[in-house]
Amino acid sequence: MTLPDFLTRETTGEIRLTGHRVGLYHVVHYYNEGYSAEMLACQFPDLKLALIHKVIAFYLENRAEVDAYAASCRDELSQQRTANPNRLPLASLRQRLEATQPAEGS
Repeated sequence: MTLPDFLTRETTGEIRLTGHRVGLYHVVHYYNEGYSAEMLACQFPDLKLALIHKVIAFYLENRAEVDAYAASCRDELSQQRTANPNRLPLASLRQRLEATQPAEGS
């Protein structure tokens, strides 16, 4: 798949919006969940609406290839979850974070 200048393939293979940490996978995922371009702009406030429209247009013009890329991303995420079934619960992570914070008023 040939990427336009507003999309960049990282060395890891992930495709991101150039100059942003947001991945093509995430934009496509939310778009397929029914998010409009305006809703995506609210979800990712650092992205300009015009850029979101470009990404959606790219997706619609390259749907088969982008859907295959998104499927590989979903598979990778699923493999990572399977490989790490004992993830720490959010409450445990919060407790660990609070334990590292200095006490208020110190």
